[in-house]
Amino acid sequence: MIHTGHKPYACTECKKSFAKPSHLKIHEMIHTGHKPYACTECKKSFPRLSNLKIHERIHTGHKPYTCTECKKRFTWLSKLKIHERIHTGHKPYACTECKKSFTQLSDLKIHEMIHTGHKPYACTECKKSFAKPSHLKIHEMIHTGHKPYACTVCKKSFPRLSNLKIHERIHTGHKPYTCTECKINSMQKAVGSSVFEFPAPSGRVTVHEPQLEAL
Repeated sequence: MIHTGHKPYACTECKKSFAKPSHLKIHEMIHTGHKPYACTECKKSFPRLSNLKIHERIHTGHKPYTCTECKKRFTWLSKLKIHERIHTGHKPYACTECKKSFTQLSDLKIHEMIHTGHKPYACTECKKSFAKPSHLKIHEMIHTGHKPYACTVCKKSFPRLSNLKIHERIHTGHKPYTCTECKINSMQKAVGSSVFEFPAPSGRVTVHEPQLEAL
């Protein structure tokens, strides 16, 4: 039947047909909601034993799929395939509006909200909305005061990891940004510019000063 395409076993609910009666039985669970295979760890259930086996990797930490390029391991083959695009540069999902392309369809869908203005994730506290659920989670910390990222040196905490990384430069002295005008190094990226003067033995010296983003 694989070669002939003959599928004599049809679902009475949606008319989809199958080559094997066992495949029909599994399909019918979509309509009945029957999931006989339950995870002993978290009690989540599945219609197929194979689905359960894959799910159990979450608990065991088993990652059978390895990237040949960087040796990073994955629980699911589909995740490995998406990861490999980092190395190949393959981005099959393109925005019809601006032609920017992405490795994952989910990233494209989020990007398209820039053009549509659609922000489906709203804060229940202040009604501000966001395109990504992760952005909403970070925003909600304003209301809850939750700051999970703490500096190991001075114990100051931050709602975002990126904020912590910028703060740590105070302790390390790292200044990754250089002003193109005067070559002064800064801990933070400039968002504008201004000019100031200071006295010098030979007279007043004018210096371009970057305007820095607030922490």
